[in-house]
Amino acid sequence: MQLSRLYSAIFRLNPMNVSDTPLSLKSVCSSCLSTSMVILGVSQAAWAQTDINTDTQSVDPSVVLDTIVVTSSADASADGLPPAYAGEQVATGSRVGILGNQDIMDTPYSTVSYTNEYITNQQAQSVGDLLKKDPTVRVARGYGNFQEAYFMRGFVTTSDDTMFNGLYGILPRQYIATELFERVEVQRGASAMLNGAAPGGGNAGGTINLLPKRAGNEPLREVTLGYGQGDQGKVAVDVSDRFGTEDAFGVRFNAAYQDGDSAIDDESSTLGLAAFGLDYQGDQYRLSADLGWQDNRLKETRPNVNLAGVTSVPNAPKASKNWAQPWTYSNEEDVFGTIRGEYDFSDTVTAYGAYGIRHGDEDNSLSDFTVTNANGTGYVYRFDNTREDLVQSAELGLRGQWQTGKIDHDWVLAADLYDREEKGAYAFDFGNQLATNLYNPTDYRDNSWSDTAFFGGDLDNPKLTNETKLQSFALADTFSLFDDKLKTTLGVRHQNIKTTSYDPNTQAQTSDYDESKWTPSIGLVYQPSMDWSVYGNYIESLAKGKPAPLTQNETPVTNGGQELAPYISKQTEVGVKYDNGLIGSSLAIFHTEEPRAYVDDTNTFVAAGENRHQGAELSVFGSPSENMRIIAGVSYLSAKQKDTGDISLDGNRVIGIPKLQSNVNLEYDLAAVEGLTLTGDIIHTGTRYADAANTLKVDGYTTLDLGARYRTMLAGQEVTLRGMVTNVTGEDYWQSVGGLPGYGHLNAGEPTALKVSATFDF
Repeated sequence: MQLSRLYSAIFRLNPMNVSDTPLSLKSVCSSCLSTSMVILGVSQAAWAQTDINTDTQSVDPSVVLDTIVVTSSADASADGLPPAYAGEQVATGSRVGILGNQDIMDTPYSTVSYTNEYITNQQAQSVGDLLKKDPTVRVARGYGNFQEAYFMRGFVTTSDDTMFNGLYGILPRQYIATELFERVEVQRGASAMLNGAAPGGGNAGGTINLLPKRAGNEPLREVTLGYGQGDQGKVAVDVSDRFGTEDAFGVRFNAAYQDGDSAIDDESSTLGLAAFGLDYQGDQYRLSADLGWQDNRLKETRPNVNLAGVTSVPNAPKASKNWAQPWTYSNEEDVFGTIRGEYDFSDTVTAYGAYGIRHGDEDNSLSDFTVTNANGTGYVYRFDNTREDLVQSAELGLRGQWQTGKIDHDWVLAADLYDREEKGAYAFDFGNQLATNLYNPTDYRDNSWSDTAFFGGDLDNPKLTNETKLQSFALADTFSLFDDKLKTTLGVRHQNIKTTSYDPNTQAQTSDYDESKWTPSIGLVYQPSMDWSVYGNYIESLAKGKPAPLTQNETPVTNGGQELAPYISKQTEVGVKYDNGLIGSSLAIFHTEEPRAYVDDTNTFVAAGENRHQGAELSVFGSPSENMRIIAGVSYLSAKQKDTGDISLDGNRVIGIPKLQSNVNLEYDLAAVEGLTLTGDIIHTGTRYADAANTLKVDGYTTLDLGARYRTMLAGQEVTLRGMVTNVTGEDYWQSVGGLPGYGHLNAGEPTALKVSATFDF
């Protein structure tokens, strides 16, 4: 289908019927695209409507067929990355788990892939900074720390469960800077058969996959200087080149350093990172490797706000207000690497494999704020923790094609391994509650531990606390009928989840969990014409079962401490997609049931009830005219609690989930000033609830960001100047509610701030 997308991009502007296009030209395009890693240079030709003769229906080949180039590949595949869509903000396809790269019109799932050009032009600093612009995603924060979390279809996916080039757990687990990736791929909905169970148990609502940077066809020499969001300075370099016979070897290096105060009072951060990517493109085999480092240090970062005993939610304070204690900090340093390869046994059978490893260190001194009255009064207490992670992740697979009669098969057999050793220690001083106020906070300079402080392990020398091992194998087959108009994907995965917990002081084993499940899936795509696809799927998500509490209302639970069997969330989805080569759109209607658990009348913790999420997502993207680009959408979601064991909660909305959210992102090239582009973002999020009883209602919000960029020449070098003002209207709002299932902590929104940058292309 990549052929049809590019073919459409060339001819769609011409009012002639595509079916009437001369076969010879179509054959030329098809022949070019059948070779590996080929892109047609149509970014300029697609707009050259005057060069297409509608009377004779002939095309000037010099206009339509530009230079044929080889496209580097993040996943070491022969086909390379899916090319960018019209407007170059999103790609024409993305990786869909073990199915590999799929055109958006060919896959029975809702997907989107944001390009590096869009990431750069948005001046996004992290994954969350980018995904807040996605109409189906809302960015939240973990409980008790500053970890990014993402609401997708009403389910929480944490950055722990982000994939790096198809591998779980390789990237930093709390904050991932944009310089580390080329594309951000979002696969909406459950994906256990496609990707396996997520280590953190999330991903019922979607999976995020980040692709590393690779050397392109032309040498790259970029330096970017940035300033803004308070008093933060930034410098970044990005260089790459290809060499060897037919440019088979590629090298790319990028690094960045950022330091200074944010637009929030007394808050500051320092970020350093470097990434090194290698690739080799052979005729029969391909290899790639990555080595990365990120050091993220936060000081006096504004914490979440917890609610306790309040009858209403306090108004959001001024967006620049900070209630963090002056001694708080959070440091996270990670070193990671991957290697990946593909080998073609024949034209129809390919083997692939990948291995990744990460070592992470975290050190935090935190003070979450708990509000006990709507007037803002409350308390803080000190909480410290240290953590070390050693993560290894791998995949092996075999994929191929074969034919039975008139049925074409694309099959894949895959196995995945994940292993994490977690060391940790912590200290709570809950008994030493320090009074303060949300709107007029009190700083406590003395952060000494009180006599009531509780310590778990040695903060200076953390011991093993958890081991997680995930093993799975999967088989899938996509068979095509009626000249590829109808495609059916059948797949199944067997997943084993094994976890062991240890006492941080004595190292005694405290729990042992070893469970396995099968998760099947079926997906169908029917394309009645080149512009339209209709699809449907059934797929599941898998997560470790919850542990039973030891007591309920001071009464011992009969199976206290026991962990339940794995939770299986079941999703059904139908949708329609449209693509005319310049504008793409998709409408998805979905229904997902996630299991719940509670203590029943016999005082036993049981798996019962469900959270029922059903809704619709409409998205639009592309370039409706030569000087305009758009990404927009709206999401409606009904997320209800069902059969909870408490009749007063049945039918209530799930914590933190709005019924309605929408985004509009526009770019417009100003004809009067060559090289000048104006940009704007509108983000709307509806009301949410901060408690399961739905008594604590949190207002919705609408924010506006405005910006511009200007491309020019300076001393013979290309320069791109970018500027953006966030929250132009000065909205004070609660950006997110929750970020950990069952918790309704609040995270304040960003203040009005200016950020500017200049990129020099040498």
